[in-house]
Parts: sequence; structure tokens; C-alpha cells
Amino acid sequence: MKLISKKKRRGTSEKTRNIINNDSKFAIVEGYKSARTSLVFSLVAENNPCVAVTSWSKGEGKSTATVNLAISFAKMGKRVLLIDTDLRRPNVHNLLKLKNTIGLSEVVGQFADFEDVVNRDVVPCLDVLTSGAVPPNPSELIGSTSFASFMNMAKNQYDYIILDTPPVGVVTDTLLLKEHIAGYVLIVREKATTHGDIEKAVQAFELAKTKVLGFLKVGCSLSERSKYKGKNYGYYNYY
Repeated sequence: MKLISKKKRRGTSEKTRNIINNDSKFAIVEGYKSARTSLVFSLVAENNPCVAVTSWSKGEGKSTATVNLAISFAKMGKRVLLIDTDLRRPNVHNLLKLKNTIGLSEVVGQFADFEDVVNRDVVPCLDVLTSGAVPPNPSELIGSTSFASFMNMAKNQYDYIILDTPPVGVVTDTLLLKEHIAGYVLIVREKATTHGDIEKAVQAFELAKTKVLGFLKVGCSLSERSKYKGKNYGYYNYY
């Protein structure tokens, strides 16, 4: 399998300053904690520790929100693994400023061992596996038996696994993950994601016969509160 060097990738447009830390605003940190609590109950109900985060299109803050969710989960003192499964346009390694970019594609392609390439304790209790080099066949790699074996191994090692996935409206790779996860969380960006986008995303999940665990609203001000309800999906506010 031929792998493409990361030097040929486009840089991420998301800013590292949006990653939560000790200096982040209280409302932002609490927003992620609230969503984390709701997701924990959903994962317990599904008896599956793995959740995938996606959006309808690119540029909606999906990767930043995924990283922040993973950090929030790690703050519970549980072992958490964040995996960048967007093999076409990865962002996680840039957002967290990780030097080791060998990752998922090499592990699943059996070019590297997980223990040798996983980024340990990026924050306390949070390990991160980057996407790795860009493979020529992302969909086939995600749908392979090797990927399934890797996911089973990860579930035995970690309390929670959070996947950063490609936008569901751009490529179909995201829906290939449905067999490994409890469900999806959809990123909704204020003044960017339309009602039509949300409806199309929900339809895609329904056609794939998989679950939407909730929506994460990002890019809104402290004075803006979501009023979206319906179809029994949770809706979480982010700022």
C-alpha cells in the first residue's frame, strides 16, 4: 500500500487557541462537561464505549469539538483514546501540536504497532492516535478486518474511545464506522450549518440504520441558546 507524505496535505483552518485548557472560559468548559455527562449515559445504555463525531460539511469546527470532548472525558480520570479517522483531511495532529504523525493508516495497514506510535498522555489520561499518512484507499482501510481487530483491541484497553471522522456530507467513510460505535454526534455550527444540512445528515444516518446520540452546537455567543428539539435527539450548547 502506497502512503502519501503529510507534507502534501492542506493545513487545518481550525485554531489551536480554541482547545480547552486551564485558562478557558468557565462557560465553555462547563458546556463540554454537560455534553460529556449526557454522552456517558448514552454510551452506558448502548453498552459501547466508542462514539464518533462528525459534521455535514467541512469547516464547521468538528475536529476542535472532538478534541475538546476527548479532553473533557479524560478529566474524569478515565483512560481515553482519541483517534483521527479522517484519512483524507486530518486535523487532530495540528490542533494538539503533535510531532509524531505516524498513526492509524500505518497501524491498520500493519506498517507499525499501536504501542509504538500512539501519543501517550497528551493531557493526563488522554492518548491520541493520529490519522497517519494518507492512504490511496481510505474507505477500504476503514472497512477492513484489520481495522475491526484494532478497534476491538482499543476497546479492551480504554474506558472511552472518541473518533474524529470525515464530514458525513462529503465522504461515506464515516458511515462505515457504525459497526464499531454506540452512535454519532453531529456538529452544528451557528450561522453556518443549515436546517437542510441537519435534515440531510439525519436522513443519512437513518438510511444507514445507525443512531444519532446528539448534536453539538458550536460558534455561538454566550447569549445564544439553542431551541432545537425533536426526534428524541439530545442537543448540547457550545460557545
